[in-house]
Amino acid sequence: MQPQADPFIVPKCTDQIAIIYQDESLLIINKPSGLLSLSGKHPLNKDSVHWRLVQHFPTALMVHRLDFGTSGLMVVALNKEINKQICEQFSQRTVTKYYEAVLDGKLLTETGEINIPVIKDVDNFPLQKVCEQTGKQATSQYQVVSYNSENNTTKVEFKPVTGRTHQLRIHSREIGHPIIGCDLYDLEQSFFKADRLMLHASRLVFTHPITNEVMDVKLPASF
Repeated sequence: MQPQADPFIVPKCTDQIAIIYQDESLLIINKPSGLLSLSGKHPLNKDSVHWRLVQHFPTALMVHRLDFGTSGLMVVALNKEINKQICEQFSQRTVTKYYEAVLDGKLLTETGEINIPVIKDVDNFPLQKVCEQTGKQATSQYQVVSYNSENNTTKVEFKPVTGRTHQLRIHSREIGHPIIGCDLYDLEQSFFKADRLMLHASRLVFTHPITNEVMDVKLPASF
């Protein structure tokens, strides 16, 4: 873990939120890396996806979050009833999410499933930790996309079956291949291999609450 400032003040994010889809009920956006999903308690951490969106969409409600360093697809409800219905889809695990990530080192298997329970590390906020006794079930499936021999990294597609906080970051580290650019769960020099967390929410599949249409939205990573 890289040293964390106390209090942690988020660096200014100049990248803009892109709206991928919009109707009267919801938005699907591309969150830039380096932007909070929700404003922090510290007044200098006010800038966030929610804070920016309510300037133009006053009724916007956050259905789910992405980590500060993670980029990619998010669905945002535009009223309370839509928020309730999509939240139910997330809680019932009928929403399918895919992520692209760049891991340190070369994975020995092309596909795999990681089952390692995680729980909040109360003594080391904001970290989560592995705990076989009290941890919550966490399952991540992965498939190798490509290997870069120049910097010894592997690009993978993750499909998290569960949605625990920092799940993909912890699971990557636990199999010995942390996501490069990760400041919380790095190993040796993996943090310094990228200038951002190399994790991107690349695909989101859910049912539109009004039309019942299956929304299958894809947005490949820029890395």
